[in-house]
Amino acid sequence: MDEFIQGFWAFAGNYWWLVFPIMGIAGGAAKSWERAAKRRHERRLETLRVKAEIKTAQLEARGHAKRVGPAIVDTTASVAPNTLLERLFAEHDEITARWLDYELDVAKLIAFPAMSDGRQPLVAAFLRAKRTADALRPTTADGAVTEQQVSEYLDAVGAYAVAFEIAEKDARRLRDSTFTEPERKRLDRAQQLLKVAVDESATQAERNIAYKRVRDELDGLILLSDEAVQVLEKQVARELPASTGAASTTTGAAPDAASAPAASDTPPAPEPERMPLRKDETL
Repeated sequence: MDEFIQGFWAFAGNYWWLVFPIMGIAGGAAKSWERAAKRRHERRLETLRVKAEIKTAQLEARGHAKRVGPAIVDTTASVAPNTLLERLFAEHDEITARWLDYELDVAKLIAFPAMSDGRQPLVAAFLRAKRTADALRPTTADGAVTEQQVSEYLDAVGAYAVAFEIAEKDARRLRDSTFTEPERKRLDRAQQLLKVAVDESATQAERNIAYKRVRDELDGLILLSDEAVQVLEKQVARELPASTGAASTTTGAAPDAASAPAASDTPPAPEPERMPLRKDETL
């Protein structure tokens, strides 16, 4: 035992400087564990907050249904009031329109890519809420719908609205932080090229080339839906605005003889070269 202690102190005396890198490694490991624990705690709190907000929205929706129902229709009736369903339809359509604004606008897709990424937990929760609300939506407000169906649809629309708000806030918070630095540079280039692709002052050839480069930059980063590609291609293929610089002549009056040769000497402006748009078969 004495020999072991003496050997230990001899080793410590000769290699005392090892304590500094060992402390650095231990400190780094402790910080990594602390950061991981903090992330787990934040995710747990976020999950609890989402569940609480959805539950609150559902309870408020049920309370709203109970307050509105008796004032509009007899409590013994099995058909929901049309006005309530119309309001629910309007709210449902408004949320869907706000979501499609992200799905079809390539500029927004580049700015907030997480909003179209189904791998994000909050976006996945929103998509599930959307499917539920779509499935429970009555065909028409004039049809015969029971109070149970209206109550379920009311809860679904409330959960749909809350899930969208949470997913949108998270996507705006994340922006492009989930991408690497080279990928963020590609997104920035795509954003700049997109401005050229939809710029009416650019020639058709310039817009087509910019459109092709946008698709190349986004390849492997953001998956564009077929509908988003169609909207973008329509914007790129718009006709150039007609030139308004030519002098107009009076209706019925013959052109001046002196100006006729000058007009004939001026060659017409060349038509912009039109390049066919490329649309990938698999997006």
